[in-house]
Amino acid sequence: MKNQFKTIMLLGVLTALLLWVGQLLGGAQGLTIAIIFVGLMNFVMYWFSDKIVLAMYRAKEADKDSKLYHIVKEVAMMAKLPMPKVYAIPSANPNAFATGRNPKHAAVACTNGIMDLLSERELKAVIAHELGHVKNRDTLITTVAATIAGVISYVAMMARWAAIFGGYGGRSRDRGSNIFELLALAIITPLIATILQLAISRSREYMADETGAKIVKDPHALADALLKIEKGVKLHPMAMGSEATASLFIANPFKGSGLLNLFSTHPPIKDRVEKLHNMKIR
Repeated sequence: MKNQFKTIMLLGVLTALLLWVGQLLGGAQGLTIAIIFVGLMNFVMYWFSDKIVLAMYRAKEADKDSKLYHIVKEVAMMAKLPMPKVYAIPSANPNAFATGRNPKHAAVACTNGIMDLLSERELKAVIAHELGHVKNRDTLITTVAATIAGVISYVAMMARWAAIFGGYGGRSRDRGSNIFELLALAIITPLIATILQLAISRSREYMADETGAKIVKDPHALADALLKIEKGVKLHPMAMGSEATASLFIANPFKGSGLLNLFSTHPPIKDRVEKLHNMKIR
């Protein structure tokens, strides 16, 4: 409940930031164009991102007789969710992700590395985490956040171009104020929007951890899995795909990004493990 409230608050602040941008521009046509353009882009991503990301990681649909398929089926029944499509990814990187626009059109993908690394108990906990994302409709929430942040970034880009070509703040009497507004719009605002979007992503990871632990009634299994995954990613960083998709995975599959926690798509593993060990399952 705490993370759900946090997500609502962060989305609220992100929306307020967008409204402030609109007020700053005085209802300029550029904001409307940005909303339409980024909205359409994210609409397409919402409907087709699952196919895009599965193709990006060369995922192949798992055989219905495979161990992975049966584990996903068992956990889906425990979670009271429709059976998702199941995919295997040919990578030694130990990881997994869920995708799809809603529970009826969901897919779960696991790498060969995670299947080799984890015990069945731990793998069930990981699958439960991914189905937690499905259950919590995180695809929709992250799409909304990405749309708002995308609009803000798009408007900021237009402001930078306007500044280059002298199309913003031409009145000399307001020049000092206009320079401050331009700096806020072009640099500070998109930075804040990105931080808020990433904070929403981290909040949803905590929620999926909690939901997954409750599904299998074993938070310690997921904690153990996360520690193994963290070590495994360092040994076998993902060699394909894009860092733009890192937020999809249960743990960032790419090594050595060097970014501060502020710009991380995932909470620190040690914090997630601590929360899981402190959970009490009824």
